[in-house]
Amino acid sequence: MRPVILRRGLVALFAAAVTFGAITQAQAETLRIGYQKYGTLVLLKAKGTLEKRLAAQGVDVQWTEFPGGPQLLEGLNVGSIDFGVTGETPPVFAQAAGADLLYVAYEPPAPHSEAILVPKDSPIKSVAELKGKKVALNKGSNVHYLLVRALEDAGLKYSDIQTVFLPPADARAAFERGSVDAWVIWDPYQAAAEQQLQARTLRDGQGIVDNHQFYLATKPYAQKNPEVIKTLVEEVRGVGEWSRANPQDVTQQVAPLLGLPADITLTSVKRQGYGALFLTPEVVAAQQKIADSFFQLKLIPKPLSIKDVIWTPPAAVAKAQ
Repeated sequence: MRPVILRRGLVALFAAAVTFGAITQAQAETLRIGYQKYGTLVLLKAKGTLEKRLAAQGVDVQWTEFPGGPQLLEGLNVGSIDFGVTGETPPVFAQAAGADLLYVAYEPPAPHSEAILVPKDSPIKSVAELKGKKVALNKGSNVHYLLVRALEDAGLKYSDIQTVFLPPADARAAFERGSVDAWVIWDPYQAAAEQQLQARTLRDGQGIVDNHQFYLATKPYAQKNPEVIKTLVEEVRGVGEWSRANPQDVTQQVAPLLGLPADITLTSVKRQGYGALFLTPEVVAAQQKIADSFFQLKLIPKPLSIKDVIWTPPAAVAKAQ
């Protein structure tokens, strides 16, 4: 009986090895991109040029939509996507949670594209008056750091307010009901609240945060597929240049996807940063400051080194930027 059992065991191991090899091969030939409903990747997806270029390299593209940056990076952390874009804060929380990620590129600052909003009839006139108030935000998103910096600038501690962690749709509902006093949010939700609810901007990011968007990849994928990443960054950069020069065309394309009127979408489009630049020491330092701030506030469990998770592009690619 033992030889039969041994043969069966070897067959099972061989089958498992073949299956694992097939899965690995399938993953190596598919670039899985995570995106949100708004931003440059939406335009790249609609354009279709990335698929054409990568097809020549034998690579398919798979797109997965996420409701926010934290959720997108959770997908990256568990291995369901290889690449995505988020605001400044989600990568910090993801790295602190052990995600094996690399910063690939960033978009220029867009400080007006996120803000602390209050209802139109709110008596609150300054950030300092948020002391003791309920403030809604998506935990770990880009606006989390905006809130921290705005409170510091107003002489308040993070503990001086009551944070209410809600995703955008739920936060807007709470904001409309009056169950929170303020809402920290980004575009296009920000522009929609400003125009549809006449929400007042208490403070946006100007002067206190950059509000960069970062393109990130899993470390294994970026290291094994530098040519794919190179092509992807080039395509993102091209779409960004076109978007910056053609806001009306971008609006016509994006508004139906968002389900928002053209005027609201145009406001968001004009406030966004466009491009894909490889990270500079200054950008790395700014991101390190965010990580240090969250550690000091005990919002992440350990100190981080941002410079250790920066993708280094091939020399020829870096020179061409």
